Amino acid sequence: MADQVEQIWVMNAHDTILRKLAHLETEDRDLDDVITRIAETPAFDHLKVQRLKKRRMMIRDEIAKLHGKILPDIIA
Repeated sequence: MADQVEQIWVMNAHDTILRKLAHLETEDRDLDDVITRIAETPAFDHLKVQRLKKRRMMIRDEIAKLHGKILPDIIA
């Protein structure tokens, strides 16, 4: 019984990570599009672009952490 509960908990945790990962990847793509569009305008706000890039890097770091939880490094 305890093994089944633990297995269900692990599956739910894995699903939660996958949902968060999908959300962050979507947000990363959206930010990338926004940054590109803003940077293409003739007189764009450099500070705003820098802030968006910083946010995108934070998201990418979180994505990397979540990938690490799903696919841990295997030392051969």
